[in-house]
Amino acid sequence: MTLILTHADVLVTMDANRREIADGALVAEGPAIQWVGATADLPAAWRARIDDGSAQVLDMRGHVVLPGLVNTHHHMYQSLTRAVPAAQDAELFGWLGELYMLWANLTPRMIAASTRTAMAELMLSGCTTTSDHLYLYPNGSRLDDAIEAAAQMGMRFHAARGSMSVGRSKGGLPPDAVVEQEEAILRDSQRLIEQYHDASRHAMLRVVLAPCSPFSVSRELMRESAAMARHYGVSLHTHLAENDNDVAYSLERFGMTPAQYAEDLGWVGHDVWHAHCVKLDADGIALFARTGTGIAHCPCSNMRLASGIAPVRAMRDAGVPVGLGVDGSASNDGAHMLGEARQAMLLQRVGYGPAAMGAREALEIATLGGARVLNRDDIGALAPGMSADFVAFDMSAVGYAGAGHDPVAALVFCTPGTVSTSVINGRVVVRDGVLLSADLPAVLAEHRRLARELAAARR
Repeated sequence: MTLILTHADVLVTMDANRREIADGALVAEGPAIQWVGATADLPAAWRARIDDGSAQVLDMRGHVVLPGLVNTHHHMYQSLTRAVPAAQDAELFGWLGELYMLWANLTPRMIAASTRTAMAELMLSGCTTTSDHLYLYPNGSRLDDAIEAAAQMGMRFHAARGSMSVGRSKGGLPPDAVVEQEEAILRDSQRLIEQYHDASRHAMLRVVLAPCSPFSVSRELMRESAAMARHYGVSLHTHLAENDNDVAYSLERFGMTPAQYAEDLGWVGHDVWHAHCVKLDADGIALFARTGTGIAHCPCSNMRLASGIAPVRAMRDAGVPVGLGVDGSASNDGAHMLGEARQAMLLQRVGYGPAAMGAREALEIATLGGARVLNRDDIGALAPGMSADFVAFDMSAVGYAGAGHDPVAALVFCTPGTVSTSVINGRVVVRDGVLLSADLPAVLAEHRRLARELAAARR
């Protein structure tokens, strides 16, 4: 089906010239964009498709259109455990300590339901591609449960096979009850890659290997995971340098800074991205810039857990690839990607001054930045040959009233709104603010029931 978008007030391309096209238009066929330009310049062949009714037309008058936002770090199962009272006022290690044994009661149905709910929330916020880091597998849960739910939702998905193997008895942070044997982790990792990973252009599903963190897995698992990932050509992901306690653990246990530890394990390069890096030092920033190692910046979570302000300005100036992540819904309690871009801009200003980040740079990090971090060259921009992933925001909404001076900047400066239209892989998945790929009330009803069930299992 040919899809033709016309008359966008502004079409933000994020192309090589960062064009913002007034009265913009776009043509997509199947999964790919064929043409981008002003509506007045739409080629006659495409106009004929509009006239004869053989194309699906999206009239975007009153809207700003931009590339779909890219979420580079999430823990979707955590949407079942938002605002847990005992974990509301803790830093990272204390927060995890309160929640690990609650998460030990997760079931396959809970994994699937939380994935659907988290993806619905992301899609309605303008996100079209997401990664999810699932690192514990109790009661028969598998990454397959999340993968199947993602396919139902129609979202572009990087499924990260997380893992924990070092429990408290071996000097790790998690309880022994929620860790796995490393042989089983590696076996399942290989199975998932061979069964699901799609390396092709416009792929809707890719598999990532993602041992959880330096304080929950061994050196051997990190090294073997890296070797397996490079054998199969998949990416690597983990948490790194999230707060002061994280750095202290690395120095005490390994005698290295987090960045030195990552380099020692071979966990640097264009195929690797690390979540947070709030406490990445100058040498670490230089290492990541030199090797093309990516960072998922999660400002809301960093503020929620009082981890600090990641030096994103210094990272970007050095050439480090930086994308945005909403992180888990138990440490952010939300999953609004446009809202995350706003918080990224505001937090850099808190730390480094009002010129530290502008609205357009925040949008660039949320689109092209995320694409680079996920090691993709087919998403993040609107140009011929790129994936047909784009979103539109209705500028007549009350939150944008009075912001017509610069509607693109308004998307970030103003209170984040719900997306009006979303297209993923050439398919309309949100229209007029309504999710089309799932029965949202039914999804949420199941999610509420399972969240109550999970909470009751702890007592």
